[in-house]
Amino acid sequence: MRPLLLTLAAAAALLASPALADRAPTPEERAAIEAKLRAEGFTRWESIELEDDESVWEVDDAVAADGREYDLDLEPGTLEILKRDPD
Repeated sequence: MRPLLLTLAAAAALLASPALADRAPTPEERAAIEAKLRAEGFTRWESIELEDDESVWEVDDAVAADGREYDLDLEPGTLEILKRDPD
């Protein structure tokens, strides 16, 4: 019976703790990211989120000057484009 109680207690603790989730940029981060995107020739984008492990900024549906759409991954420190996947 005791192992069952420990299992239930562990499950309850997991459910009560906040889940890891992507986060939106602060106003300062957003300004820097948007400036970098414009400098790279992008004209608009759908969303910007920092991965929950803070390893990469994800930019969805970034539209280049030629009209092509990309999903981008940016390095958090330098904002260098790490990945450019055509949409």
